[in-house]
Amino acid sequence: MSNLNKLLNIKNSKLAWLLRLKLLGLRTELQEALKTEVSDPGSDICQELLQELNVILEAEYQSNNTEEIPSWEDVLEPISNQLDNKPLPQSQLKPVIQNLLAHKELSQYIGEYQFNCTDDAQLWNEIQRLLLRVPEKLADILRSQILKQVNILGATEDNVSLRQLAFPIQEHIYSGLKGNIQASGLCFSNMVNFDERLDIQKNGSELDILAAIVSTYLKFIEIDPYVHHALRSVDRFGVRSLNSVDKPKYITALIERFHRVKVTFHTDKSIALRARLDLDEAIHSLVYLPCVDRFSWWGKLQQEARHTLETAVQQARQAGYQVQIRPLWGTYADVYPFSKDDLQIDIGGIPGEVSACLRVYAKINDEVIPGRVLFRSS
Repeated sequence: MSNLNKLLNIKNSKLAWLLRLKLLGLRTELQEALKTEVSDPGSDICQELLQELNVILEAEYQSNNTEEIPSWEDVLEPISNQLDNKPLPQSQLKPVIQNLLAHKELSQYIGEYQFNCTDDAQLWNEIQRLLLRVPEKLADILRSQILKQVNILGATEDNVSLRQLAFPIQEHIYSGLKGNIQASGLCFSNMVNFDERLDIQKNGSELDILAAIVSTYLKFIEIDPYVHHALRSVDRFGVRSLNSVDKPKYITALIERFHRVKVTFHTDKSIALRARLDLDEAIHSLVYLPCVDRFSWWGKLQQEARHTLETAVQQARQAGYQVQIRPLWGTYADVYPFSKDDLQIDIGGIPGEVSACLRVYAKINDEVIPGRVLFRSS
């Protein structure tokens, strides 16, 4: 312990500052672990170790409480990227978001992103919501790196304090934080009800999945200022921010289309399929710029909604209708004959390819219903 004391007592040392953060984080983790591991054979020794840590940290604080503590700008090397000149939140999580924005692979999925929150609890959730838009493998790597960084700040992962979203199954989405930084996480839960505006209870059918996804969308519209829409019935001429006059219009359209699916669920299978196609369009018209990766959490949630169309198509065919369904992906030149009122964007994705299939192409008997896509300009 003597070398710990020596290093901690060196004034104006960046290494001493980092060591203190590590020790604070270790103390918090051990304190939390002892709350649940009271019968562990190492609990008595752990208590003694905590007392030693308290003595070390208290002594270090007393000897340095009149000195100026180095800021994170001093501890970290300057970060060079396209967002250097934009103001960043002044918070404990500032070094975390600096490292995140400097990640080269991430930029292709989030563009020139600027964090909106300044409170640590809200900022943690904004960071995690951002990672829901990138490929899950990359998101897992970044979450692991972020947790190591927040451990240095004296915070640890919290898998208990989770906000719940209604879904037919229990599923962890992202963790919260406890310790020096406290923030809630997020999960799917089958113990909470769908959004009351949908006026539906769980019944074990595919309506549960659709109600859960629509409820999730309605919640994210409330909390995420970066979400956009491209729903043709609201505005056919562009991708619009939902932090605008379009917000109530889109919400109304989404809820109305869900109600139409609900009331036609057990009626004529052709009518039911058309209602499902309209709801699927509203669901996939909730977008981010750049568009989310198809293998991100968001992309997989949208795919789960689209998979429910397969049952509606099968039921219509069994009722005697000739039905074709085609999701539109790939090179825009190849899908153009099957779409209408498409929108061109100039961010994210691959130039000349479809970035988002807003509406699938459908043919019911002799009636053709064109699809609709967002595509990246060449």
